[in-house]
Amino acid sequence: MLDKHLLSESLSYKDMVGLIKPTIHIDEFSSKMGDDDDIVVASFFVRDAQAAKDLVVWFEKGYDFILDASRSPGELKPNRYLVYVELRRRSDTGKKIYELIDDLGTLSEWQPNEWTMHYNDKEYPFTVDQFDQVVPRTAREYRNKYGDEGDLNEMRIAAGLKVHTKKVTDPELKHLQALARI
Repeated sequence: MLDKHLLSESLSYKDMVGLIKPTIHIDEFSSKMGDDDDIVVASFFVRDAQAAKDLVVWFEKGYDFILDASRSPGELKPNRYLVYVELRRRSDTGKKIYELIDDLGTLSEWQPNEWTMHYNDKEYPFTVDQFDQVVPRTAREYRNKYGDEGDLNEMRIAAGLKVHTKKVTDPELKHLQALARI
């Protein structure tokens, strides 16, 4: 016989106040779902194991563009966990991540303009424009930035070494990069 009084819990307004750090880390970890040139891995620090589990469920059930969400298997520090979110690396990825951050404002005390983004050992204020400027938005941009040494460059980043980028030989692209001072 089925119980007519099933307990159903979910996240409610401001349930995670004080539990989420307002920094999103981009591409610090490799994707479980595919190649790094095609998948962006965003991670969040959460201050409670159950809150991290709840956030994983919230991401997976609430967003059709999230390929996978998971929690770190163990604590990073006492009662500190990471929640990973994987989504396709596309031209609108920054907008989708903004949507996640904006929606996190209903659970936490943080508004989108208060978030920072950590990418390649640098901190940036999180905006869609800033994301689009520093994070490769397509697989082609990723391969152009990291070349065929993508896996090796991940190890270089983890070791704190300089990343090797693919040299540009196209004269027009070189000219545009010179104008942009990159």
